[in-house]
Amino acid sequence: MGILLIINDAPYGTEKAYNALRLAMTLQKEDSGESVQVFLLADSVGCALAGQKTPDGYYNIERMLSSVIRKGAQVKACGSCAQARGMANLDLIAGVELSTMKDLAKWVSEADNVVTF
Repeated sequence: MGILLIINDAPYGTEKAYNALRLAMTLQKEDSGESVQVFLLADSVGCALAGQKTPDGYYNIERMLSSVIRKGAQVKACGSCAQARGMANLDLIAGVELSTMKDLAKWVSEADNVVTF
């Protein structure tokens, strides 16, 4: 079974990205045999930036996203969203791929469950 998480909000300012990644990590921890995919749209492409620095005790989206990737999740970020925000040529977290709406459409059509944040 495959689960696709679509994130739309910036990495900080709301807790949507945080909660989406918490869900991804919990799904992976439960080892339910479900594959996890994460697609970053709109302001959430900022989640993919490498080198995030947060105060001690504050969640760090880069660390969370890296953990999800290490445990086998596929992560793609909208390329046109990244371009619109001047991020297309910035360093991304290892394992994050710039992608297209066509790829998202394919993931949606193949997923057993789609959750948006």
